[in-house]
Amino acid sequence: MKEKAIQYVCSQCGRTETKWLGRCPDCGSWNTFEEEAVQSSKPGKRAVISTATKPISLGEVVVDPHFRYETGISELDRVLGGGVMRGSSILLGGEPGIGKSTLMIQVLEKCSVGRKVLYVSGEESPSQVKLRAQRLGLALPSIDIFCDTRVEVLEKVLSSATYDVVVIDSLQTLSSEEIPSPAGSVNQIRYCSTLLVGLCKQLGTSLFLIGHVTKEGTLAGPKVIEHLVDTVLYFEQVSSGVRLVRAMKNRFGSVDEIGIFSMHDKGLSPVANPSSFFITDRSGSALPPGISYTPVIEGSRTFLVEIQALTTSAKNGFSRIYSDRIDTARVTRVAAILERHAAVRLSDQDIYVNVAGGMKLSEVSIELPLALALWSAVSNKSLPKALVSFGELSLAGEVRSVGFPDKREKAAKELGFKRSLLPRSSTHSPLIQHACSTMREALEICGSLQ
Repeated sequence: MKEKAIQYVCSQCGRTETKWLGRCPDCGSWNTFEEEAVQSSKPGKRAVISTATKPISLGEVVVDPHFRYETGISELDRVLGGGVMRGSSILLGGEPGIGKSTLMIQVLEKCSVGRKVLYVSGEESPSQVKLRAQRLGLALPSIDIFCDTRVEVLEKVLSSATYDVVVIDSLQTLSSEEIPSPAGSVNQIRYCSTLLVGLCKQLGTSLFLIGHVTKEGTLAGPKVIEHLVDTVLYFEQVSSGVRLVRAMKNRFGSVDEIGIFSMHDKGLSPVANPSSFFITDRSGSALPPGISYTPVIEGSRTFLVEIQALTTSAKNGFSRIYSDRIDTARVTRVAAILERHAAVRLSDQDIYVNVAGGMKLSEVSIELPLALALWSAVSNKSLPKALVSFGELSLAGEVRSVGFPDKREKAAKELGFKRSLLPRSSTHSPLIQHACSTMREALEICGSLQ
C-alpha cells in the first residue's frame, strides 16, 4: 500500500516544508508547523476576477456611481472609509464571544433595506441564528440563511441567486473537496478564500469573512489571507461593555480610524461620545494624585482620555514598571526624563500606569500628560481639575509640539475644560493657555496652579 505523502505548513505565513521545524524560517514563529496531506495533481477551480480578454485603457473603465453604500452602522462605516465597496472583501477577526457574529447580523439587517443579503453559518444551526436575531429585535424575513460548509455548494448558491451582501461565519469552517485536508487547515483556508473572493468580485457582491484569532491575538491562518482581501478589521474589547473595531488594512479608506461600540442585551450600539467612556465623572471633587487628562486623535475624531499613575516604594531595591495600556518602554523613557531633567526621583519606585476605560495609547502627544501624572503620583500633589495637556518629550527634557493643537483644545473645551498646558506656540487657544518649553518649566506651571 502506497504511503500517503505529507507536508508541514506554517499556520502563520503558509511556508511549506518536507519535515517539521520548531521555528519558521520566514515569519519566525515557533511551533506553528502543522502536518497536512500533499495535494493531488488534479487541477482545482480558479476564481475568475475579471472578464476582460485584453488590456484596455484606464480611461475606458466604467465606474458605477453607486460603488459604495453605507451599512447603516455609523461607527463601522467610519472605519470602512464611508461604507462598503461593491465587490469588496472584508476580513473581521476577534476573540470568541466578543460580538463578531452579533455585529455582522446587525449589518445584514441594516443592509437588507433595498438589498438581498445572506448569512452563511458553519458554526450554528438556523434555529440558533434565529434565536439570536429575535433577542436582538431584528427583522427576520429580510435575512436569508444558509448552513453548509462545503465551498462548492456555496459557490452554486451565490452564482444562482446574486446577493448584494454575504457574511461567512466563519472562514475556518469552510472546506473544499479539491483539498485533501481538514477544515481550518492552511490549504483549505487559502483555497476557499481565493475562490469566494474572486467569485464575489465577479458578481459585485460585498463579502464579509469572520475569522478566529490565535492565542497571540492574530488572525488564524496564513498571512496570505490578509493580502487577498481588501480590508482587514480587528474586533477588540477594551473594557466591560466597550468594543473597538480597528482597520489594519483598507484599500478603500484610512487605517487610522477606529469604531467604538457599546455592548448591551440588544446587541452593539455605536458610541457617539467616546470621552464618556474614557473619563471618570468626578463632579464637585478634586482630582486624586496621579490623574491627568489629554486629548488624543484617532483618525478623524478627537476625544479625551484619563491617564492614571501610581508609585510605591520598590521592594528589595528593584524598581519595576507595570503598564499594559501605554508601552512600557515609553513609560521608562518618560520616567528617566523626569529624573534627569526635573529632579523627580523615580528610580526607587514601582510604577503603575493605566488608562481609564482600557484604551491603548500610542500617540507621542501623551508623553507630557504621562509625565505630569507620574509627578503628581510621586509628589502626592493633584493637578488642576480643568487642565488638559499634550506634547512630546525629547531626551534633552524639551517639550516638543504635536499636530492639530487647535483640534485638541476645541474637543477639551466642549467637555468643560478651561486650561491647557502645551508646547510653546503662537496658535490662538479657546482655553487659558499655559505654554512650556521644558519638562521642568511644565512642572513649575503645574505647581503654581495648585
